[in-house]
Amino acid sequence: MRVLSLPELRERKGVSFHRCHLYKLIRAGKFPKPIKLGEHRIAFVESEIDDWLRGRMEARDKPE
Repeated sequence: MRVLSLPELRERKGVSFHRCHLYKLIRAGKFPKPIKLGEHRIAFVESEIDDWLRGRMEARDKPE
């Protein structure tokens, strides 16, 4: 399992939301929750981010 820090989320996956917007999405259940690595450190599970991105692509490609 690989985890991504917030900077890696931006660099490797292209998810460049501002921190406050990202947390609004998380609270609304629209973005994967991070895991807590330490008192002041979080990370996102890469496979969950990949699934979320796939879902966004599927929603984009779905005929309305």
